[in-house]
Amino acid sequence: MSRGLIPSSVLPPLTTPVNKDDLAKLEKFSSETEFKDYLSKAPVIGYGRGFGGALAVPSFGTTEKSVPQAADNASQATVDRYSDTNVQVKGIDEPDIVKTDGREIYVSSPNFYSGEPRPLMGSQGISLPVPADERVAIPPRLTSGGVRAVKAWPVQNLKVDGTIGKSGDLLLSGNKLVVLSQQAPDRKIYVYDVSNPASPTEKWNYEIKDNNEIIASRLYQGKLYLVIRTQVNMATPCPVRPLAMGETAIVIPCTEIYHPVTVVPADATYTAMAINVDSGKIEKNTTFVGSTGQSVVYMSEKAIYISYYYPGDYVAYFSDFLKENSDLLPAEISQRLAKLSGYDISPAAKMTELTQVLSNYESSLDNDARLKLQNEMQNRLTEYGKKHSRDLGKTGIVKVAVNGLGIAASGTVPGQSLNQFSLDEFENNLRIATTIGQSFWGFGFGGGQSESANDVYVLDANLNVVGNIQDLGLTERIYSARFIGKLGYLVTFRQTDPFYVLDLSNPRAPKMTGELKIPGFSSYLHPLRDNQILGVGQENGKVKLSLFDVSNPSAPLELAKYNLDDYWSEVSSNHHAYQQDAKHQIFFIPGGKGGYIFSYQGNNLRLVKAVATAQARRAVYINDYLYVVSDTGITVLDETAWNTVKELSF
Repeated sequence: MSRGLIPSSVLPPLTTPVNKDDLAKLEKFSSETEFKDYLSKAPVIGYGRGFGGALAVPSFGTTEKSVPQAADNASQATVDRYSDTNVQVKGIDEPDIVKTDGREIYVSSPNFYSGEPRPLMGSQGISLPVPADERVAIPPRLTSGGVRAVKAWPVQNLKVDGTIGKSGDLLLSGNKLVVLSQQAPDRKIYVYDVSNPASPTEKWNYEIKDNNEIIASRLYQGKLYLVIRTQVNMATPCPVRPLAMGETAIVIPCTEIYHPVTVVPADATYTAMAINVDSGKIEKNTTFVGSTGQSVVYMSEKAIYISYYYPGDYVAYFSDFLKENSDLLPAEISQRLAKLSGYDISPAAKMTELTQVLSNYESSLDNDARLKLQNEMQNRLTEYGKKHSRDLGKTGIVKVAVNGLGIAASGTVPGQSLNQFSLDEFENNLRIATTIGQSFWGFGFGGGQSESANDVYVLDANLNVVGNIQDLGLTERIYSARFIGKLGYLVTFRQTDPFYVLDLSNPRAPKMTGELKIPGFSSYLHPLRDNQILGVGQENGKVKLSLFDVSNPSAPLELAKYNLDDYWSEVSSNHHAYQQDAKHQIFFIPGGKGGYIFSYQGNNLRLVKAVATAQARRAVYINDYLYVVSDTGITVLDETAWNTVKELSF
């Protein structure tokens, strides 16, 4: 057998050498020709986990806003407080499908079908049984999409004030409503004046050009911050045109695009920009190359961090492996492969040559020798992978200053981050949690998989690594992370749920101080109050809530847990679905069967109200009323008695 020993399912990704120092250095292309040359040496990779944000300022519960103590008239009650979207960085808003200013609730929904399943009926409307050829299905109700402006206060006047015929995630800046519409064919950024919610007026819009998508957005101090990913056109990679206002495109020339000094897999560019919400003017922007996979975006008050993952150089990895295992192959084969990593050819060509050399040698062996070599290679590769698991996967990080949007620093760490909560900025240091050693490889004589582990790295303002904690949760991977001030919390999972407490008070000597092993796992961690963390995840295939006491970092406790008779909650994958009212010590989570309101008084978790409404999505509070928003309407609950006081159907 020759190449048949290398099934495509185990061939490693085609990658380029990644040098730690060079990956941390960025410079601009000098021309389109240089960009094309870069791409010719940089194969594409195409898998990843998406984008998001991360915590930079501890925020216990969700934030709320106060309203001046003045009623519009004698018959209208005063709004004293109302909720914001659950975000990581206090003061930096994130887009979601529901927003409120304390008087209006703006609800965005796409077109969808809803309603109870209908029985099959005969052609004359006769209930089954009827002949099969006469049976027709009655379709469920079609609910039109768009944005609804709902008059939410006073409660008794609950009604739909006005509508906008666009849908998408929302941001609210004063009386300006941003609608991020990314569903074809209407892929635009709209801004509406909602001073009169009954009659919104469009102020400006940008078209999202073909091969572009918004992967992260934030609202901060009246500016809309966007990170836009552009799929690279290999024939004409630049200039980049992410947006257009009318017939005028935003053009980013080749000479304004940054790239790592080391050639890395690149099939996209990333553009960070700031837009004035009132005027629509793009004030600043910066662009650099990267990959469409394994990236996370995080914004603090000072910087936007954009990360990108690269699997590493498998040819160099195998060459180094042979240096430690020189008895496996004849000297001439090892020498030939050692020279291969230095050839000025594409990574794809190197991998082809590597597999061909190995396959030719393998074909020259008799069956006994071939079987022995396959087993030896398998075992030694696995052992080598345990010692060198951090050699294969790197995450590059670009730091873009909020003030001016210039590139402030760049750096690298081993491994790959899970999601937005894996990154955090505190006292000018960046903390990042990564999983390493998830790579599987095959080199012709068998394959191997390095043992997974989980690390936390602390980087200074210049993104140099100054401290780390390594080898948490061996053979497991990160399911959730949260950084709060000088402490960090990490959940890994394989069979049990290790909950780790990390002491990050000394950036140069971080350490793991406490560990708790419990069944199931938490995929979202939220600080309920001082020294208490809520975990939302699963156990035995159903939603599990855990209340952790971290008052003693060396001995965390699970104070309480609650297992819902529901199979899924959006909170596990989208923190915006979570809502907390610290005044009443309750929180809301949506589930597959309805919405759930829990009390966390008395160091316990108690289900105080369940709202059996189809497609419950979000909850907001205004004064002491909780508005549960579903795809089909709004249910208003009195937070003092938990009775339903008003309902609205869409």
